[in-house]
Amino acid sequence: MRFHTIKALVTGGATGIGREIARRLIAEGAEAAICGRRRDRVEEAASALGCLGFVGDVGNEADAQRLVASAIAGLGGLNVLVNNAAFGRFAELSTQDCADFEAVLKTNVTGAMLMAREASRHFTAQRTGTIMNIGSTSGLRGGAGASAYVASKFALRGMTECWRAELRKHNVRVMLLNPSEVITGFAAAAGYTQTDNPTKLHAEDIAHAALAMLSMDDVGFTTEMTVWATNPQD
Repeated sequence: MRFHTIKALVTGGATGIGREIARRLIAEGAEAAICGRRRDRVEEAASALGCLGFVGDVGNEADAQRLVASAIAGLGGLNVLVNNAAFGRFAELSTQDCADFEAVLKTNVTGAMLMAREASRHFTAQRTGTIMNIGSTSGLRGGAGASAYVASKFALRGMTECWRAELRKHNVRVMLLNPSEVITGFAAAAGYTQTDNPTKLHAEDIAHAALAMLSMDDVGFTTEMTVWATNPQD
């Protein structure tokens, strides 16, 4: 895609990877809108980025419908959805709280499905569009204490394959981008501490990968990309 033709909605776009993807898209000439649950963060990010910002919960069906419709109206169209909204709750199986488990799946799985469903209806009607799901290396292998988050990312990877099989005949691309550990506010929100240093991945590295995937002409697409730090040091 040529960046100046892109009209993108980035979920979870007020912070972290989503915000950086939106920033880079705009810097390359695209039009973008972001969405998130916290009004203060969405309004701050939209102002800083110079883009549209919408408040809503992707895991709520009515909100998902409104968010996609608002992006289409506000941007005068839509041809890219970046399904980035996600969070984690971490616990050993013996102490796993059911409400925490279900909350992670509601945003990371149901929310991604709802946003993709609404966008896909628009994309198939216009016979072009790209859904980019932001997965994780946690969708490739499990780890102790990560049942909820890993389950959500394995599910996202599986749904990506299903949607790709369904939508290719409509000229709609469905991509998956799997970052390994990235230094963002994700860890603090999930209740654990990250140690930052220059050898670790940061949001701008994942945004670079996302834009590289989007930049290919629509005749083809990268189905899945995984990004690891070369030699991260604790």
